[in-house]
Amino acid sequence: MRFVVPKTESQQACSMLFRTRDLFVRQRTQLINALRAYLAEHGVIAPQGIASLALLAEIVEDHDAGLDLIVVETARLYLEQIGVLSSRIASLEKALRSEAKRSQGTARLMSMPGMGPITAMAVEAFAPTMVTFRRGRDFAAWLGLVPKQHSSGGKQVLGRTSKMGQRDISLLLIIGAMTVIRWACRKAPPEHSWLARMLARKPRMLVAIALANKMARSVWAMMTKNEDYKDSALAAA
Repeated sequence: MRFVVPKTESQQACSMLFRTRDLFVRQRTQLINALRAYLAEHGVIAPQGIASLALLAEIVEDHDAGLDLIVVETARLYLEQIGVLSSRIASLEKALRSEAKRSQGTARLMSMPGMGPITAMAVEAFAPTMVTFRRGRDFAAWLGLVPKQHSSGGKQVLGRTSKMGQRDISLLLIIGAMTVIRWACRKAPPEHSWLARMLARKPRMLVAIALANKMARSVWAMMTKNEDYKDSALAAA
């Protein structure tokens, strides 16, 4: 039987920071989507995401856009609340980065490509001690990054990854993996590397999930062996 070590006070504090940040991010996304829908009713169309916020603000303040005053004033309320949330999110992320610099474990994790301070702190906050898992695959499975296996006629077929698992860490690992893939595509990965072979056969998102799986296994190895990142295959990617 394996025993789960209770979270330390520091881990609990980091968990609270993450949950608060996640709440504010979701609230900001809701406000941005509501503003886009509201302005779309008045002929103002903008792409999804926070990147379009500056464009929306510019249109709202453009007198030549022909928007009614009440539309402009209401849109300003949205923009004001979005700005407040963005400021609070930035403050929380600054606190998380500060904590990451103080921890030897998170500094070790950040030696891996695609692993930034936010992701490293998510591991610190939400993952149990790595001795809870017998091997890296078990940790990746706990995150929901191991594809389901199906056997047919003696042949093993890999299916989709599970939607269960610790979603905070797994989502951040996938985002980090996408960053590594974008960087690799600009640099052109070695022709016979694992990443090059995967990108030649699979869609980018599937490759990102597979790479996040490898990253999770590396996290387990680094934390259980107290070693910095050594996987030359991923580093070359």
